[in-house]
Amino acid sequence: MPTPVVLVAGLYGDARAAVVDRLLRAHPGAVAIHHDLTAVVADRVERVIRDGSGILDRTEVRLAHGCVTCTVREDLLPQLVRHARTASLLIVDLWDSVEPRPVAEALGHEDAADLLALTGVLTALDAELMPVDICRGERLAETGQCAAAGDRRYLAEVLARQMEYATGLFLLGDDEEDMELAAAVLGHLAPHTPVFSTSLPEVTGPALRVHELGERVDPATAQLPGEAQTGEITTVVWRRLRPLHPGRLFEAVDELVTGSVRSRGRFWLANRHERMLAWDAVAGVVSVEDVGPWLAALPEAAWDLVSPARRAAAALDWNRVTGDRIQHLVFTGPDLDREHICALLDSCLLTERDALPGSAEWAAYSDPFADFIDMKEIA
Repeated sequence: MPTPVVLVAGLYGDARAAVVDRLLRAHPGAVAIHHDLTAVVADRVERVIRDGSGILDRTEVRLAHGCVTCTVREDLLPQLVRHARTASLLIVDLWDSVEPRPVAEALGHEDAADLLALTGVLTALDAELMPVDICRGERLAETGQCAAAGDRRYLAEVLARQMEYATGLFLLGDDEEDMELAAAVLGHLAPHTPVFSTSLPEVTGPALRVHELGERVDPATAQLPGEAQTGEITTVVWRRLRPLHPGRLFEAVDELVTGSVRSRGRFWLANRHERMLAWDAVAGVVSVEDVGPWLAALPEAAWDLVSPARRAAAALDWNRVTGDRIQHLVFTGPDLDREHICALLDSCLLTERDALPGSAEWAAYSDPFADFIDMKEIA
């Protein structure tokens, strides 16, 4: 049988180490593998392997091209395969700014499929720091947590991805007020993910399906948060059927992004009638990405080629006129003014007069988003 593998991610080294220690104590025979990427810009990585008794091996690994992908392909996977024959559980202790998704997807490599089974993705969080860091606008280069040379990601966007992809969140802290605030933040940003502080989740059960993990966060199928209010924290959901005017929305972007801490979803620009666009913003930084055609823009014969989750999501949004084209954006932040956000976005929609000429006329609209779409930074 394949050996279970659990990923432990998180920007906070002390919190992450505490979670790994708990797993090692709870699972005799477990082995943890950590790659320290502090010197990755010099193509050097330190690999540390330990079990419940302490460090078993500490080795400097030199890579041809220092990056997370190289580390996973050239060293992590071979080490996991090597220890799979004797370990009861393999724990991958991911370095600070490493995002769990690419590592999880690499574990599905055909060379390791018979030996390794991904059974959990945990993110360790510091209750005092997380509510502050999710609002910070610094790049990882400014915090000393780059995962590769030229890493231009922002600290807050990495934190958001680590939280939203996980199958379980570990919230650690000593202050009751910090714990309450952090738990409230998680209740808005990752409402479908269980949060642990004392107990451990089951990490030796059935293997996870990596494509389903991706569908939980991919724009076309994401489990987006719903409307919520917890103290000062507010989540606002905006759903409409009419297309957005590209120029009007572009003018509203700054206000929408700076007025909230986290926002994401899928939307429809009138001049890109057949394309689903993804909105992803955190701590004042926004990206807009073309994520492919709306299902309604495809011939029915092509629907069998998309995943059941995609077809199910489209069915939930389906309208006899627009198909699955929809505006579905979610904004979270302190004391958000729901009426103002919705009114601002509503003012960006095509008016009835705009809509009359149809999509052929809309295609001629000037598109200020063109220079930004498809710009995506992931390490």
